[in-house]
Amino acid sequence: MPPQGAIVAVLAIAGLASSFMFTLVVPIQAKLPELLNASREDTAWVVTATLLAAAVITPIAGRLGDMYGKRRIVLVLLAVLVAGSVIAALSTGIAGLIVGRTLQGAVTGVVPLGISILRDVLHERRVDSAIALISATLGVGGAIGLPISALITQYGDWHGLFWVSAGLGVAVFALVLWIVPVSVLRTAGRFDYVGAAGLTVGLLGVLLAISRGNEWGWTSLPVLACGVGGILVLLVWGWYELRIDGPLLDLRVAARRPVLLTNLASIAMGFALFASNVVYPQMLELPVATGGFGLSLFGASLIVMPAGIMMMILSPYSGRLARTVGPKLLLVLGAVSLIVSYGFTLLLSTEVWHLFVANVVIGVGIGFGYAAMPMLIMRSVPQTETGASNGLNALCRSLGTSTAAAVIGAVLATHVVQIDGAAVPTADAFRLSFVLGGVAAVIALAVALCIPRARDPHERRPSLPE
Repeated sequence: MPPQGAIVAVLAIAGLASSFMFTLVVPIQAKLPELLNASREDTAWVVTATLLAAAVITPIAGRLGDMYGKRRIVLVLLAVLVAGSVIAALSTGIAGLIVGRTLQGAVTGVVPLGISILRDVLHERRVDSAIALISATLGVGGAIGLPISALITQYGDWHGLFWVSAGLGVAVFALVLWIVPVSVLRTAGRFDYVGAAGLTVGLLGVLLAISRGNEWGWTSLPVLACGVGGILVLLVWGWYELRIDGPLLDLRVAARRPVLLTNLASIAMGFALFASNVVYPQMLELPVATGGFGLSLFGASLIVMPAGIMMMILSPYSGRLARTVGPKLLLVLGAVSLIVSYGFTLLLSTEVWHLFVANVVIGVGIGFGYAAMPMLIMRSVPQTETGASNGLNALCRSLGTSTAAAVIGAVLATHVVQIDGAAVPTADAFRLSFVLGGVAAVIALAVALCIPRARDPHERRPSLPE
């Protein structure tokens, strides 16, 4: 078997490539209507499609990994990423770009699958640190990728973004094929196609209502139909999953107290993280005359990038702390750091360095929190359920980020002032956004404090040689 350090490094690179997809189109998002000759509502699907695909495919990919081999499914997802990138790179219209971005969203399933692979192949003493590193890539890839995307679009054609992502996908595919060992631990049974279809339809309904509520109107018929219909489908899906053998997701495992509470904390943590991703760049990029700091996209990305860098720096310490004090305390520390960051910003946000400091503290919070959550999950589920359970946890984070995008977007769009004919968010809008992010962090803290500290007796893990 290849050296364990090489396996961790390759899976970390795969995680970076995955998270990079979410900031890939940020530099061109405002220009898409002009570039594609389409309405702003239509071009919004370039981002929405990726979020929907990521949320739906991640738990399904986790179950497929448990059944047919985690490395195999990772390779399939990377191949889908390459295909989507090529389609987007060759597209000149909105339809092709949406299809490409939808396929790119599938690669999000690589991170929870990679975390599950670590549990299968690493010595127990190395697992926590490795998980912390892979979890950190969720923030690092986006933070580092944003200035890279800004530079590419500033000095080249926007199609180059997708050729870069295609090349990255090919390189990571080759590394995984070469370094990552074949998964030998499998879950017996047949794949639950009905459960997969039900989960897909239900999630699409709920996430469409959340992500498009601002544009369609929260009380409009399409939003109500999608939201209520999605919830009803998920309720029927849950009833079905509890009554069959070999379900897509074992809801009895998901209902265990540590798993359920960790997933609830994940929703709140996802909200707190994405709220900062929405608010801070807007404050930094708004013209000085409108109360902003007048930075370019590249300049703003350099101010928010420390959050991702802090996540990477803290990853080895997160693993050591988890072994010493347990992942529960790590999650508590993460939530406290987020509360401190939002509180600091409410008190001080008049200078660029204020936002720089806030992003450093946010990096500490998300670094600890995102490292702790998969550790808590894997201490509470059988080894044959790690792929599906980590996929469900990733889905909960996606629900948090999608909700944050909708709620914070609505706040910034509602509380505006007209300056030179343009609607600009007011200072009260930004303050309310910080309050909401802080409230989400407080909820994450409250839930984290209720998680049992002891390792779950259901976990059985063989001791692997170093």
